Amino acid sequence: MVHTASGGEIRHSVDDGRQADTICAMATPSGQGGVAVVRVSGRRALAVAEAVAGPLPAAREAALRRFRDAAGEVLDQGLVLVFKAPASYTGEDVVELQGHGSPAAVGAILGALCAAGARPAGPGEFSERAFLNGRLDLTQAEAVASLIEAETDSARRAALRALSGAFGQRVDRLGERMLELRAHVEAFLDFPDDEDVPADPPELGREVRGLLGELEEIRRRASAGVRLGDGMRVVLIGPPNAGKSSLLNGLSGEEAAIVSGRAGTTRDVVRQRAVIGARRAELLDTAGLRRAEEQDEIEAEGARRARAAAAEADLLLVVVEAGGALDGELRERLEAQAPGPAVVVWNKIDETGEAPGWEEGGALGGHVSVARVSARTGAGMEAFRDGLESLVAGEAGDDAWAARERHLDALDRAAGELEEALGAATRGGEEELVAEALRRAQSSLGEITGRVSHEALLDRIFSGFCIGK
Repeated sequence: MVHTASGGEIRHSVDDGRQADTICAMATPSGQGGVAVVRVSGRRALAVAEAVAGPLPAAREAALRRFRDAAGEVLDQGLVLVFKAPASYTGEDVVELQGHGSPAAVGAILGALCAAGARPAGPGEFSERAFLNGRLDLTQAEAVASLIEAETDSARRAALRALSGAFGQRVDRLGERMLELRAHVEAFLDFPDDEDVPADPPELGREVRGLLGELEEIRRRASAGVRLGDGMRVVLIGPPNAGKSSLLNGLSGEEAAIVSGRAGTTRDVVRQRAVIGARRAELLDTAGLRRAEEQDEIEAEGARRARAAAAEADLLLVVVEAGGALDGELRERLEAQAPGPAVVVWNKIDETGEAPGWEEGGALGGHVSVARVSARTGAGMEAFRDGLESLVAGEAGDDAWAARERHLDALDRAAGELEEALGAATRGGEEELVAEALRRAQSSLGEITGRVSHEALLDRIFSGFCIGK
């Protein structure tokens, strides 16, 4: 058992032999570069590093050293930094060897460290040790991975908020409120005649509703963080030859999809990554939709996949030719997208002489914006991109925490238990059920920060990290 920075206990199952090892790994990206950092952590980190780098400098003072193998051959030279336990990233003694970014030099240094008594670290093992030693809770450890993966400023800021401990602390405080209410209820059950321990149904219901409101706010911010990390699914649908592929190429800045005047060029879903405003996005170009009698077998399968992609879109772009009309299916798709954002893109305005433009909301519904563009000439494309960025900004969440699907799952389970508690409190006379539901809700929250954890869960979380983290 260890303690988090906020004072909470974390229960876990640990392979003590594995934790006793001294580990080493490259902490910077692999490949050639100006500088490479090799990190060593564990009970014998100082002795292992000294065998390679010679006498170590005082803690947190950099010193220039030659790195040698057991035979005394010089492998590289660079800076050495020492971080003494517990004031280090992992909570153990940590040494960093900062040498040249040569794969050969790094490989030789790692080999010398292993020969001196270390072993190669597994994925995320440094962060796992930081968690197990109480330096980070699980939300902070996972935020490290999110910060490394961040491709936009919004994702970076969300990761930093979680890394600061704000997410975990908010969850911990809610768990403490649940514990206090549960203790209150159980005291009533044990001492029903004590006037100082009221537990009438109206009071309980009010307290549980307050917990649900706090939980919903936490979930909102975590859900926004998940969307930032995963990126938006932006799906382009419409009839054949409307210019969907041209728009995808224009938005991504790459010739990702084949463009042809021949209808039906796109038969499958074409995926391309892009950044829209502050959000990472996955653009999906789909096969054209037309009447079943006009399609062959391959086109029909492409249309099925297009409809499936549209059903899961975070942002739907319905692309049609300027001067044409929206058919019934496309209107239904727009209605089904509500309340999520959608845009009707009237393309090829260069052929009709219409003016380019962007309109938010309108006759098709408040969630549907309208763009008039020419993907071929570029007319209206700048306003189109600006409009998309505005839509995306509204969905980003300026107060989001970097979060994972497992966090949302735990929050949803906790909410379900609180709903059970509210029902029992409202009915009255079922205080035992209220207490038990509160216990289960608190346990679900504990999985988020690691107050309640399992070895299999930890393995799954940290196995997705970089080796050097």
